[in-house]
Amino acid sequence: MNTAPGTVDVVVFLCRHGQTPLNAENRLRGLSDPPLTDVGQAEASALATELADRRPTVVVSSPMRRAIATAQAIAAAAHVRVVADQRLLDRDYGAQSGRLESAVIEEFGSIDSAPGVESMDHLIERARVGFQQLVDEFGPGPLVLVAHDAINRALLADLDPTLTGLAQPTGCWNKLVHSDGAWHVELYDQKPSAS
Repeated sequence: MNTAPGTVDVVVFLCRHGQTPLNAENRLRGLSDPPLTDVGQAEASALATELADRRPTVVVSSPMRRAIATAQAIAAAAHVRVVADQRLLDRDYGAQSGRLESAVIEEFGSIDSAPGVESMDHLIERARVGFQQLVDEFGPGPLVLVAHDAINRALLADLDPTLTGLAQPTGCWNKLVHSDGAWHVELYDQKPSAS
């Protein structure tokens, strides 16, 4: 991309889906497919209100129904389409899916040490490659991506290693911009003012 210095040439709003029953109980979700709770639906509605004003051109979502429901609310408010895409899938927790996060940590010392869990290195690479492909296909945006805490945190940390303490609460959004030949995380862990 050849642009003048200081020119923003791509804008991405990276979101986390609304709350599910498993989130509410601090259980690992992964590739399980729970629906949104009432709280999650309210979070999706608040995200929709917040992001519609930013005039996205498309909403790309993980195919998991918690993400799709969130994406559909945003897309309806912004009058744009939703595209489901496997590249935004949550981290694969294997047999640990559905278990209390604290129980997995107690048994194995960490989530990363538990058998069958997608490695962090693989997750980071998958997030990096998938993100760039999606931007190339759907950019310059503004583009909304609706994904999951694990993939969002992996991508944000990869784009800006100085970020610490990333929380990615349900129903949050982050603003990523590509300018001067590099990606910048302008805002992260933002909750809509309506939530």
